[in-house]
Amino acid sequence: MEKTIGIACDHAGYEMKEYLVGWLGAKGYEVLDFGTHSPESVDFPDFAHPLAEAIEKGEISCGIALCGSGEGMSMTLNKHRDIRAGLVWNPEVAALIRRHNDANVIVLPARFIDNDQATEMLEAYLGAEFEGGRHARRIGKIPVAGCGA
Repeated sequence: MEKTIGIACDHAGYEMKEYLVGWLGAKGYEVLDFGTHSPESVDFPDFAHPLAEAIEKGEISCGIALCGSGEGMSMTLNKHRDIRAGLVWNPEVAALIRRHNDANVIVLPARFIDNDQATEMLEAYLGAEFEGGRHARRIGKIPVAGCGA
């Protein structure tokens, strides 16, 4: 996986995002931070859309998104063409969304995990490679649509 990664969150994921930006930097990643930039209440789509658009434009190849349950970010991101965002709860699922689904965004449920769990899941995701083969055939059957379609 390339060494530039995008990250976006809402207020519920802000503290974890700040931790992960530092953790990723220490691992040698360049991080494009799409916000939010404070713990004040915000609307998650305002940060999910710019992350997805950066992937669509080829500015980055993958991203991390965080919100309270992870569901809002997942739903919003997956409305975008060619975005395959996967909500994860453990390292095994984090690796599988990459290996089997070629997920280009990992979504973390910030209110239900701690920083150590988040980094374990990111290690698994970032260390996994897409397996192709039968998985590529399956991904090819996922319809693509523009945002909001």
